[in-house]
Amino acid sequence: MSKKGYEVGGRNVFVGGRNVFVGGRNVFRDIGVPNADEHLVKAQLVFKIDTIMKKLHMKQTEAAALFGVRQPDISKMLRGEFRQFSVERLLRFLVKLDQDVEIVVRAHRDRRNAPALHVS
Repeated sequence: MSKKGYEVGGRNVFVGGRNVFVGGRNVFRDIGVPNADEHLVKAQLVFKIDTIMKKLHMKQTEAAALFGVRQPDISKMLRGEFRQFSVERLLRFLVKLDQDVEIVVRAHRDRRNAPALHVS
């Protein structure tokens, strides 16, 4: 647990005589962000949205019109300020970008890591 009381996913190791923090699978958990799993999924979805927008040479104003939001909200989202958007809404943005969205649930088999949310 960190000082803030959030679970830290990384660990401390000694490298070259120095104590070094090696992060876990979720950087948001490592730095103590509340709802870290949801935040990571949102970040991954926004990355996908940004990648598709760049591939289509889509301007923020065009994306805003397509998504039904204001351009400043798109700008904030692409700069990492996406708390105002739910995971569901980000998924709907991907659909509006002509993407199929598939949600897969499967049994967890990796005994070394806890079950997790993942965007691929």
